[in-house]
Amino acid sequence: MSNTIKNDQLEYSVDADGIATVNINQVNEPANLYSFDFIKAFYEIGKTAIADENVKGVIVTSSRRMFMAGGDLRFLAKPIDDPKVFFDGVSLAHQKMRELEKSGKPFVAAINGTALGGGMELCLVCHHRIVLNDIKIKLGFPESKVGLIPGGGGTVKAPYLMGIQTGLTYLLRGTEARPPQALKDGLVDEIAENQEDLLAKAKQWILDNPNAVQPWDNKKHKIPGGALWTPNGLQTIMGAVGNISKMTHGNYPAQNYILKVTHDGLQIPIDRALEIEASYFTKACRSKEAKNMIRTGFMGMQAAKKGKSRPKDEPKYEVKKLGILGAGMMGAGIAYVSAKAGMEVVLKDVTIEGAEKGKAYSNKILDKAIARKRSTPEKKEALLNRIKTTIDPADMEACDLVIEAVFEDPKLKDRVTKETEAVLGADKIYASNTSTIPITLLAKSSARPENFIGIHFFSPVDKMPLVEIIVGEKTNNKAIAAAVDYTTSIGKIPIVVNDSRGFFTSRCFGTYVSEGMFLLEEGVPASVIENIAKQAGMPVGPLAVHDEVTLTLSMHVHESDPTPNKQPFQERVYKMVKDLVVNHGRKGKKDGAGFYDYPKGGKKKLWAGLKDLYKSDVNAIDKEIIKKRILHRQALESFRCLEEGVLNSVIDGDIGSILGWGFPIFTGGAISYIDFVGIKQFVADCDGFKEKLGPRWDVPLSLRAHAEAGKSILEYNKMATATA
Repeated sequence: MSNTIKNDQLEYSVDADGIATVNINQVNEPANLYSFDFIKAFYEIGKTAIADENVKGVIVTSSRRMFMAGGDLRFLAKPIDDPKVFFDGVSLAHQKMRELEKSGKPFVAAINGTALGGGMELCLVCHHRIVLNDIKIKLGFPESKVGLIPGGGGTVKAPYLMGIQTGLTYLLRGTEARPPQALKDGLVDEIAENQEDLLAKAKQWILDNPNAVQPWDNKKHKIPGGALWTPNGLQTIMGAVGNISKMTHGNYPAQNYILKVTHDGLQIPIDRALEIEASYFTKACRSKEAKNMIRTGFMGMQAAKKGKSRPKDEPKYEVKKLGILGAGMMGAGIAYVSAKAGMEVVLKDVTIEGAEKGKAYSNKILDKAIARKRSTPEKKEALLNRIKTTIDPADMEACDLVIEAVFEDPKLKDRVTKETEAVLGADKIYASNTSTIPITLLAKSSARPENFIGIHFFSPVDKMPLVEIIVGEKTNNKAIAAAVDYTTSIGKIPIVVNDSRGFFTSRCFGTYVSEGMFLLEEGVPASVIENIAKQAGMPVGPLAVHDEVTLTLSMHVHESDPTPNKQPFQERVYKMVKDLVVNHGRKGKKDGAGFYDYPKGGKKKLWAGLKDLYKSDVNAIDKEIIKKRILHRQALESFRCLEEGVLNSVIDGDIGSILGWGFPIFTGGAISYIDFVGIKQFVADCDGFKEKLGPRWDVPLSLRAHAEAGKSILEYNKMATATA
């Protein structure tokens, strides 16, 4: 070896055959990241290789488990004080990479780990891309998921390689493909079966292609599927415009920027196209949508997933054996995700048939995974062997954690708690998966309330990432740490909240469905309510989602709540739901009839009888007012949870609202939404609604004071933390 260079970004060496290798190894970072500092270091190394007449070409690979995770979102999350300086920096980075591309020496990306965003764009700087055939590797451009566009050349270059249609699919949806799919789509050129094969193929390609030229610099290159001004190209662009409008409702500007860059960039020389990309990348980085999505959707969720909310001084609590009481949908889902994480699971039900039915849920999921080649029969057998079914409470004796997931009946929960604690180790943790009943109330059944905690999963458990951990009045730090450690070990994202009826998620989700019902009662047609809710950014309309959780459950929750003198709006919701269930037999989706009809084998449609029950009033239809009522109401209740101490921080409320019931991520979450609207405007809107609609719109004094002081809602978090 000769010409060896090593710094905190990468390692460079040249072998006896004149093949240079750049190993990316950012020793001061948790992962390799695409940043201005890295681009500068890579450019300098690239120039060294180009200037060396003994170097035939360059292999770019990684010394880390991931090839490159993407751009440095910590930097992109910061305010951009001078957009021109930022634009100039991006443009200079483009120019440096283009200098390497046009040097005449071949660069090959030997992709030995996941390459996303900026990492994939670095691979596009190379003339040839070979990836290791590893199911764990993902390739693509996820920038749109955090409100950005690929700004390192990806938006311009992807259509040249994959065609306009496939390229736009990757860019607009943030597709992350496995190696075989990436090869099929044209994102990479070859697949290698092992590390030795990967490097050998990279070296051979360099030797076989001494004068490499990029497709966008080759006048003979034809864009797969046709160029922009072909019938197929124009049809694709026009179709994308319509689809994006339906998908985003104008809430996500990055998707529109991607379309504009693609449309304009394919008509002009690549260097001019990269200037356009840099301009729209700057706009995207400055947008409040991107800042919100990076802060909450990436940084906040990453920190939560790592267990940021656990008590710092508590030792790690390992759950080797988990007990689950109740093998219904929730219990079955908890059993699957826990066994998948390697835990022994004891799944108890009142009958062995019921317990086995719960275990069969795991079998069904695994069969689908095998069919999609994401698992094997051997892995399936091993996972199922970790789930033991039983009807005997004594089988909970050796469990480190027991999660109760029986029906929402305090008497039933009282009985199973007492019979389980009778055999469970005194130092072990007992949790309830209740969604609404206060943990402090349930803990009265426990002889060890300090070890009693709420662990609230969301359905379906195997797909929903959020877990709400609820701290009762006597719950100690050991139990909190145990719940967080267990949750993160199964790959979920926990938020820790304090006790209250409905906790945070169920309580605030309830305002979404109730406001939808009030609008219906006031004369807004059901279809209008549902469509405007989705236009506002909610994934499902309030009436449809109410059907999914079932109207009978809403009745049960209200009737089992011992709180005296319930608020008028709560009684109003109950009256409407009871009428639908009792007088019209509309119980929800599970029974095939709620706000919607659910014909077997057919598509759901709104129940025609709603028009007779709730007469339409054209004066009640105001799109902006309806949108505000739907979102403001959720945000106001979320803030109340923060003020009351149910929530410990703004970020917990934001994460919980986005992952728990689908509050639109572009706003930053239900509490950050107040800043998104403008805190003074939000307060004024709520005051106007209170005057017309009643006290449920009352603004807390602390929020009003915060607005008058002109402070960001994020500063409320700092104030609350400082006084805690």
